[in-house]
Amino acid sequence: MNIRRLLPILLLLLAFNVQAQRNKDKIKALKIAHITSKLDLTEQEAQAFWPIYNANEEARTTAREKSDIKRSLKGKRPEDLTEVEAKAFLDNVIKMEEERIKLQKIYYQKLQKVLSAKKIMKLMQADRSFRKKMIEEFKDRHRGMRGDKGQMREPRH
Repeated sequence: MNIRRLLPILLLLLAFNVQAQRNKDKIKALKIAHITSKLDLTEQEAQAFWPIYNANEEARTTAREKSDIKRSLKGKRPEDLTEVEAKAFLDNVIKMEEERIKLQKIYYQKLQKVLSAKKIMKLMQADRSFRKKMIEEFKDRHRGMRGDKGQMREPRH
């Protein structure tokens, strides 16, 4: 394939990648604003808190990317797996959960050095309420794409 045919495809992929990054950045900014409004941090608390929070978010993302459960199934259904494959999958799930709990423990130990237990609880509530808001937003945006019986319909232009 010559470069003239490949260039438009590469430019299109780059445009999608840039848009996806913008969306991630926008969601991150919304999350920061949401947490900031819910926690009511002092300046000193904020300076100590945000590096811990950001490092934890990065560690969670890395852990999630490192062992993607869905990818490990390779599109197979449970009934299509051998017993050995099923056991390996379940072992991977347990390993991921253990890693998640380990990260959570370290995170809370670090947070306890800079925030009160009450503010950590507020943070947990703020994280949950932000996720709930995002899910509701997603549902609202996609509700208009569905017909009366929950079937997809063409978007209105």
